Amino acid sequence: MGLLEKIKENWFLMGIIVVILAARAEPSIGQKGGPLIPEITVKYLAVSIIFFNSGLSLKTEDLKSALLHVKLHCFVQLFTLTFVPCFVWVLIKFLSATDIDGWLLKGLQVVGCMPPPVSSAVILTKAVGGNEAAAIFNSAFGSFLGIIVTPLLLLVFMGSSSSVPFSSILSQLSMTVVVPVIAGQIVRQFIKEWLERTKPPFGQMGKGVLLLIIFCTFCDTFSNPSLQINHYSLIAIGVVVLMLQMFLLLLTFLASQLSFFGFSPADTVAIMFCSTHKSLTLGIPMLKIVFAGYDHLSLISIPLLVYHPTQILLGGVLVEYVRNWMLTAQKTRNKEGGGLSSITSTEA
Repeated sequence: MGLLEKIKENWFLMGIIVVILAARAEPSIGQKGGPLIPEITVKYLAVSIIFFNSGLSLKTEDLKSALLHVKLHCFVQLFTLTFVPCFVWVLIKFLSATDIDGWLLKGLQVVGCMPPPVSSAVILTKAVGGNEAAAIFNSAFGSFLGIIVTPLLLLVFMGSSSSVPFSSILSQLSMTVVVPVIAGQIVRQFIKEWLERTKPPFGQMGKGVLLLIIFCTFCDTFSNPSLQINHYSLIAIGVVVLMLQMFLLLLTFLASQLSFFGFSPADTVAIMFCSTHKSLTLGIPMLKIVFAGYDHLSLISIPLLVYHPTQILLGGVLVEYVRNWMLTAQKTRNKEGGGLSSITSTEA
């Protein structure tokens, strides 16, 4: 394979590195209030484009079948909103014996209580070629569920309570997730033949939008004044976040392949990303509401600021590996299925 082909094949991974370096060099461009106006272009426009794109590219029959995949939905929601918060609580009990800043550990618990994101899990599932319909459903449903469940989890694990403006968050989710998907499905009915004939590169377009989100996320991270904390705690929490994500990805990968569940390789891809990713878009506003008046709010926010770009970066690195595994697993299943059907027909 020539250099040009290799660059073309791995352009997304290279793009991630480029945008991170650009964000580090000039974070003011993509931070809130900067020239890119991410509070509009990313929070509303980019996320809406992602879900309109998904609605346009998804076959309606696939979405209908995804709604009925109850076992998969239960797995994802119970894992991300029950197992992860409990596991992080146990992990923090061990980490509290170290010299890591206590407020950063509280922030790690906050991360565990957060709902799945409304964009990155879908884009990564789409990039791999997994069950995108299931990823969309669980991202949207998990976000709506998180509006109610996350404040309750924070109350249980951290003793924080507050009135959360459910109506404003629900309306925001509706406008950036539900409406674009429905609009995409409606438009698809009019240009269905053209889409099937031309097969636009929806996956590449989604990756391009994700690069914008990564850039603005890192701009916010690098420009955040609360990152001026002792280097040991900051590095330690970064390592913990990375190890936590790798463990959760491995756990969901192994658990979702148990014959008891009956998930397909494409289902496993959606489960891996939807169950382990946490929402920064919902998380930061929710933190500001639930912990309003806390002097250490900025410190509590750091683990979530670290977790979000890490999950996108790690996901981007894993895309090619997970895709290769999925294609191989699907071929194996098809061969086994073909062999079984031929044996059955012979016996008949």
